[in-house]
Amino acid sequence: MKILGMNASPKGAQSQTLRLVRAVLNGAADEGAETELVDIYRLKVGYCTACGVCYAEGECTLIDDFPDLMEKMLDAEGIVLGSPNYIDSVTAPMKAIFDRMADAVHRQLFSGKYGCAVCTAGGSGQEKVVDYMNHVIIALGGTAVGGVGVAVGRDPNAILEGERDARELGKRLVQSIRGEHRYPEQEVIHRQRREYFSQMVRYNRDRWPFEYEWWVRQGAIREI
Repeated sequence: MKILGMNASPKGAQSQTLRLVRAVLNGAADEGAETELVDIYRLKVGYCTACGVCYAEGECTLIDDFPDLMEKMLDAEGIVLGSPNYIDSVTAPMKAIFDRMADAVHRQLFSGKYGCAVCTAGGSGQEKVVDYMNHVIIALGGTAVGGVGVAVGRDPNAILEGERDARELGKRLVQSIRGEHRYPEQEVIHRQRREYFSQMVRYNRDRWPFEYEWWVRQGAIREI
């Protein structure tokens, strides 16, 4: 079992968010998972240009580090998203990654995967960002198992409790992948979203031939 941790803090080794991501990965390792950590700020990821080529041909026109990162995400059973709170949202590099995954949303490529989110903030808003990142996991077809948010500016020692919670979150992530926890409300959402996107792609089959053929291969669309 592989768990990929993605840290989107610009502070490198001094990052408080990094401490939480590592704690989640340590908890996952406690449960026997293989883990990998990626520093998003070390990657070159360009902005989506909304050209639509990914829908039509299954490839992106930009040449950068995103395809390698996407391959790592698809190869993992679990994803850990970590970002500090930048005005009630994730940092720009993480958002750039999310924006490059529109075709992954259309095809629900995280179906069967599980994920979680961690965030640090100076004073507040960390839970909003955690919720947003978990929303992204669900939007991609994955199941979100929880999150940890810590306001480090109000209490510098809060990160210690956050690390303990994050380690437990990592254990839950692996346990969820093993089927020890169920998320029935999200299972309903997944069924609805697969139906929605398969039909949307069918309606746009002429503009999005790659995605149409992909859903046909999945058995969700019958060719006319």
